[in-house]
Amino acid sequence: MSKVTAQFQKDGVLAQTLPGFQPRDAQIAMAQAVERAMLKRSQLVVEAETGTGKTFAYLVPTLVQQKKVIISTGTKALQEQLYHRDLPALRDALAPQKQVALLKGRANYLCLHRMNQAFNQAGELARDLQQQLVEVRQWAQRTTDGDIGTMNVLPEDAAIIPFVTSTVDNCLGRDCPDYDACYLVKARQRALDADMVVVNHHLFFADMALRNVGFGELIPQADAIVFDEAHQLPDIASQYFGESVSSRQLQELAHEIKLIYLTELKDLRQLEIAASKLLVSLQDWRLVFPRDPMRGNWRPMAQREEVAQMAALIAQQLEFLRDVCKAALGRHQDLDQAYTRCQQLLAKWKQLQEVNRTGYSFWFETTTRQATLHQTPLSVAEKFGDYVRDSGMAWVFTSATLAVGESFHHFTDQLGLYEATTLCLASPFNFAEQAMLCVPRYLPQPHEAEMTQALVDLVEDVVTHNRHGGTFVLFTSHRMLQQVATLLAERIEQPLFVQGTSSKRDLLEEFTAAGNGVLLGTSSFWEGVDVRGAALRCVVIDKLPFASPDEPLLQARVEDCRLRGVDPFAQVQLPQAIIALKQGAGRLIRDASDQGVLIVCDHRLVTKPYGGVFLSSLPAMQRTRDLTVALQFLAQLEKPE
Repeated sequence: MSKVTAQFQKDGVLAQTLPGFQPRDAQIAMAQAVERAMLKRSQLVVEAETGTGKTFAYLVPTLVQQKKVIISTGTKALQEQLYHRDLPALRDALAPQKQVALLKGRANYLCLHRMNQAFNQAGELARDLQQQLVEVRQWAQRTTDGDIGTMNVLPEDAAIIPFVTSTVDNCLGRDCPDYDACYLVKARQRALDADMVVVNHHLFFADMALRNVGFGELIPQADAIVFDEAHQLPDIASQYFGESVSSRQLQELAHEIKLIYLTELKDLRQLEIAASKLLVSLQDWRLVFPRDPMRGNWRPMAQREEVAQMAALIAQQLEFLRDVCKAALGRHQDLDQAYTRCQQLLAKWKQLQEVNRTGYSFWFETTTRQATLHQTPLSVAEKFGDYVRDSGMAWVFTSATLAVGESFHHFTDQLGLYEATTLCLASPFNFAEQAMLCVPRYLPQPHEAEMTQALVDLVEDVVTHNRHGGTFVLFTSHRMLQQVATLLAERIEQPLFVQGTSSKRDLLEEFTAAGNGVLLGTSSFWEGVDVRGAALRCVVIDKLPFASPDEPLLQARVEDCRLRGVDPFAQVQLPQAIIALKQGAGRLIRDASDQGVLIVCDHRLVTKPYGGVFLSSLPAMQRTRDLTVALQFLAQLEKPE
């Protein structure tokens, strides 16, 4: 028996130190597979369904072996949960001598230099920003790690945050006067010294994209890396292997150069003139796009005369600003750094106007005030796959949703993991007794106008019967969510929680505390949400989560499939939707004692040929098309003690 396997036995260390621990065959199988991958420095892909205990299954072998390991999670919330909740007790039991570090992206750490800069220009800030800046400075005197996430005195999206944090673009690095006191530098050093580093996918790929070979400065060299929530990786990798320029980036550059003029180089009036011209052009730039926020294909948009003219004008203004900065090089380090950024942004801007290149999706997205141009590669398989093979490390990819049916090809082919060992581990939960799947008859087509009212009526029925439990209603669009929220508020007495009215964390805490609440959410609530017990007894999904056909990256991938003679629906659209539905369905049963009903309001699940692939990917629940049967199942569930 290996050292790893021994930890999971009834008399093992885990059973002795963790209350309620019970050995699970699937968990042991996964831990053994991770152990083999680490010893062989090979690739492993594991789908471990809910209840398998995958977190302990990869943590135990990484702690037991004398290797340096990076654990990467899907979100910052999961990253903190792993570091603060799951790891401490396990490390104390198995490897108390090991050092563990938490490392976030630079935007999560207070930048002392930029905070001091902000105070120098406080008179230029709005009154509310001035007050927030005072709060930040008071907090800065108390913090030991500079982690903005622990600053509870301000909301997560406080407007002052960009003024007191740095980006790759504006960080001065070793030239910074506050370098020795820099919280990010200290966090990096702790990561270098640690045996295990907990990061998130965005940080990992941002660093990888910057250096292209080997790990960059942020993430230290390791013997193994484990990706939890790995189903997110293909899309995140595509983002970081692409290029983008936002009007916000250009505005921040212009404002910082104006600040340098106002505070440091008051004799260089040309700095202020050049920066102001760029700011005016950027305001006009947003006006060439439709008024409402949207995403779209940049190729045809770039061909429009008024768009092309404005893009050319911004390039001219950037060149003018660059030339003015160049003439003053050496006079101040912040200006020298701004000149470098100006050069880089100008090069990217010009590159993004060359939309006839193949192998990329060119797209834009707008908010009320900003516009961003993107160039995203259609495939990262070659680049990422080569990186994995050449690294000499062990690579473990795990999630509750990686396979389509029993095949992993959709995931492994996207990342070039052609040599990976795959493992599919079923949930130990008894879904046939614990849960029921209902696809109601007589509902309108998902796209029909009558569907909104039908969905409101259905949710009202669900809430009436689900008296002692909570209900999730998951949507594929914000528009439908808002329509249902407006109508539902007048129809139910139970507490109603709507995405966007508060932070995700607060909504979930309040929903769980209510016990019989109704929560309406879109994509961010389909995954990474763990509500156990009676607080969540019903999950309603409005329709199958196919990506919007006008999504630019999807359009580009569909076109690429057609050019290669491959069916884009089977190759791209269907697998993505199946994985998304598995994620949404996975919110329902989170514990061996959970019970509940999953209602999918889309009869394509049973009327279309591809519906069988969806159904075979879902847990083996009881099934019915009679909503009354599902409501009776809900009504008979016991009231929690």
